[in-house]
Amino acid sequence: MKKSILLIGCGRFGKHIAMKLHELGDPVMAIDLKEDRIDKILPFVHQAQIGDSTDRDFLESVGVSNFEVCIVAISSDFQSSLETTSLLKELGAKFVVSRANRDVQAKFLTMVGADKIVYPEKQVGNWTAIRYGYDHILDYLELEDDYAIIEIDMPLEWVTSTIQELDIRKRYNINIIGIRKDGKMNMNVLPDIRLFAQDSLLVVARLSQIKKIYHS
Repeated sequence: MKKSILLIGCGRFGKHIAMKLHELGDPVMAIDLKEDRIDKILPFVHQAQIGDSTDRDFLESVGVSNFEVCIVAISSDFQSSLETTSLLKELGAKFVVSRANRDVQAKFLTMVGADKIVYPEKQVGNWTAIRYGYDHILDYLELEDDYAIIEIDMPLEWVTSTIQELDIRKRYNINIIGIRKDGKMNMNVLPDIRLFAQDSLLVVARLSQIKKIYHS
């Protein structure tokens, strides 16, 4: 189901968000103080306005309560991000996602009402470190409580066995949610599927559990 999105801040981060939402078909209204940024983002949004998101009257005129999600993508001015987040909640925003660069910023944004915090630099940094710092990990998406969705090489000891024979969930405390074969991901994972060396696995697990698989 498509969601109506209010995007505040049209720098590099905001523009990437707009481009992806455009690809997904979600209607987006964008706001930024700078005309040149609005001009660059116009092909990817339904509406755009030049204005100050810390100005209550301006933000109220946008009708923030009509949007299902409000994204505060301001990166260069934390004070503006904080004020904007606070005003959005005061004006009845349903769900506010705010960008933070540091934990202390996240703390203050949460205090003024942000429903979700995103850390672009931290998240990309973590992904890069784990993707290239660990053997056998092909992709990685952090979840909560140290859990992640991880694509891994097929452990040699598992080759030609079935998931049921290996009793993977019980023995290793990981859940297989997909198997990539010939470049295509199969999400219909059945216990009798036989595993092969050229396949990769999409699993939900902790990194510590993945390490044990390859060092047991």
